Amino acid sequence: MNLYFELLKKPIIKVEDVNCYYGNMDSARSAIKRLMKDGMLVKIRNNMYTCISGETGAPIANRFQIASHITPTSYVSHHTAMEYYGIADQVFYEVYVSSETSFREFTFDGYTYRYIASRSLEGIDKPPYSGGIAVTNMERTLVDCIKDMDKIAGIEEVVQDIESMRKMQEKRLLKYLELYQNQFLYQKMGYLLWQYKEKMGLSDEFFKNCKEQIGKSKRYLTRDQVKGHYDDTWKLVVPDELHNAKNGVMLDADI
Repeated sequence: MNLYFELLKKPIIKVEDVNCYYGNMDSARSAIKRLMKDGMLVKIRNNMYTCISGETGAPIANRFQIASHITPTSYVSHHTAMEYYGIADQVFYEVYVSSETSFREFTFDGYTYRYIASRSLEGIDKPPYSGGIAVTNMERTLVDCIKDMDKIAGIEEVVQDIESMRKMQEKRLLKYLELYQNQFLYQKMGYLLWQYKEKMGLSDEFFKNCKEQIGKSKRYLTRDQVKGHYDDTWKLVVPDELHNAKNGVMLDADI
């Protein structure tokens, strides 16, 4: 048996996987050390390894596979999920990983893996033949990106992602919105998606539902914004450069 070729069948390897061939944990750890010394295996983090390709000299596991195996409940989310779906127009070197179990941030092969507390395991897909990738579906990804846009990608990147998207499943969007129970999120979703309603296949009923949940609070669309156009429909002050407000008024003071 050639252990290296056996381990090549898995993108992510743990000591327990190697122990299947030995039945002795000390022997399994020794085998891992030998493979690492020979440049056939590399450590990602504690008890997490991947083989090195004999052809390219690069790690076998990609960043999406690594993110999906950090904890038993970890999954690719936010901007990194947009990258997985080919929506994002640039590669980030920060990998956003949601999980019910926290983990310490770490860097491997040029990428930094950042923990985000998971609020729900709804809307997680595990594509077949992907090497164990777990990733939020398109609708959950969109809701999460808009919810956390000030913390992660920023408004410009989120708007670019929205512009690249196509048809969305309306029922899924409403389901994930309901999970968060966040008035501000309904405001942001309604405002940002209205311009793309036809391309995304969203009905007037979807926006009516969003509007019914926004309450009376008036807010700035982004955290660092100090002025802009006021959109009375969604009760938001939006940056002048983002969209030209229709039937809006300029606001320079706090609301």
